[in-house]
Amino acid sequence: MSQLVVGIGDCQVSADPQCTLITYALGSCIAVAVYDPVTKVGGLLHYLLPDSNIDLEKAQKNPFMFGDTGIPELFHRAYRMGAQKQRLIVSVAGGAQVMSSEYFNIGKRNQLVAKKVLWRAGVLVRHEETGGESSRTLRMELATGQIMLRTAGRFEVVLGSTPNPVSKKGAQCA
Repeated sequence: MSQLVVGIGDCQVSADPQCTLITYALGSCIAVAVYDPVTKVGGLLHYLLPDSNIDLEKAQKNPFMFGDTGIPELFHRAYRMGAQKQRLIVSVAGGAQVMSSEYFNIGKRNQLVAKKVLWRAGVLVRHEETGGESSRTLRMELATGQIMLRTAGRFEVVLGSTPNPVSKKGAQCA
């Protein structure tokens, strides 16, 4: 099984059932995972900041740094690979307050932007694990749509999967 690592300010989308999408260090950042159980298209976004208005030039160069520009682009890429909006399973994780006195409250603002953008798009969130004070790692298996979330100091939690997993035979991550 191949693995695609999604860094901070990055997004990956694949239709390869042998692929696992994974992102690390979800402190105040947010991960948005989308999965179409029919086409097996999955995507994962790891954004750093909520609002692209703080640096429009940077948002044009890399829309994945910001929630308000990264989330729509994640969906567009998934749709181009065959995902359909009405079938998408959406998961959101992260948005922790990792510093004891986080003045700008980035984690909470990142959570609110995710909810706002998804609500405006008419997309329901199936799984959400946000807030708290610990960093997280999110992993999504494209063969099943299963989301595994590891929080610092806790066991790995399975957030969800499709009801009928398919064989894990296939090509390398595309």
